[in-house]
Amino acid sequence: MIGFNIPPYTGREMDYMAEAVASHAISGDGQFTKRCNAWIEERLGARRALLTTSGTTALDMAALLCDLRPGDEVILPSYTFSSTATAFVLAGAKLVFVDIRPDTMNLDEQKIEDAITDRTRVIVPVHYAGVSCEMDTILAIAKKHHLKVVEDAAQGVMAFYHGQALGTFGDFGCYSFHETKNYSMGEGGAFLIREEEYIERAEILREKGTNRSKFFRGQVDKYTWVDFGDSYLPSELNAAYLWAQLEQAEEMKQRRLDAWQRYDQALRPLAEENRLQAPTVPAGCDQNGHMYYIKCQDLAERTEFIAFMKQRGVQCVFHYVPLHSAPAGLKYGRFHGEDEYTTKESERLVRLPMYDSITEEDQAQVIAAIKEFYHVK
Repeated sequence: MIGFNIPPYTGREMDYMAEAVASHAISGDGQFTKRCNAWIEERLGARRALLTTSGTTALDMAALLCDLRPGDEVILPSYTFSSTATAFVLAGAKLVFVDIRPDTMNLDEQKIEDAITDRTRVIVPVHYAGVSCEMDTILAIAKKHHLKVVEDAAQGVMAFYHGQALGTFGDFGCYSFHETKNYSMGEGGAFLIREEEYIERAEILREKGTNRSKFFRGQVDKYTWVDFGDSYLPSELNAAYLWAQLEQAEEMKQRRLDAWQRYDQALRPLAEENRLQAPTVPAGCDQNGHMYYIKCQDLAERTEFIAFMKQRGVQCVFHYVPLHSAPAGLKYGRFHGEDEYTTKESERLVRLPMYDSITEEDQAQVIAAIKEFYHVK
């Protein structure tokens, strides 16, 4: 069976983890955590980056730093993982879902402004498949209405919009280093901060409400509890694992892009014949090869396709069930406007096997099975 995902692995991970163990400092914010933070700041242009225990907790930090109050509203797509929504529910906000664009599966920037009320505080663009939302338009809307922007760039590490890294546009950006992502620490993420004024609060929030970070920098002679916080700091072992991959980030990205291109070259003719739909990458978007998906004609065909591929030894999966149709979505949010594309497009989309180590031979088997399904030689 060709699996949907194999976590990335470079071969240096265990060496670096052993180095962390030998240093007798494995609880976090050691040399490997600092290296990873510095890499994100220097390579991707974040003012400040802090590794977290997950992309979810990075979103939790963002929601808390937005200073939301009960009844405040947050605009986001329904086509996303539950973490995007849960972070703002925990902060006490009401969710306002808007429709997506059918070409990129991203938040439709043209439908945001109509959803804004006097209670709206935050816009949450989700960069699906490592392809950027239209950030110029979203930032202009946010500026006009004095709203914060929190980027869910869980799938967007090493992807860019007009030359700027995803996750660095908004007030806050959130990365994921889950095992299904391009770069992994098993479970982990990163929190990116644009404005200097939020850095100290973020450090305190991440360190259980203490000023421990200032203590380690020698800015205070002891640390103490100074504000609300939680434990969002990952183990140094996880950071060591991640560092082995960030060292090879460019090479890993290129391998994924090569694999993405092999799928696209083979399947684009089927898309041109309207047998299936292939991904769209708008001009100005430098994607990272996070996933290759196709869209079947409808839910029935997708169900048949996934079963057929499994019979041919290929694991394909669909993605999100729209949040506004889920029990928690109905409880904590509402859909603004017409659901023209969110449900319909989500029922058509299917993801193909895609990972750093996928071979050309395995991809050829996947492609052959797809062509067999569509009766193409």
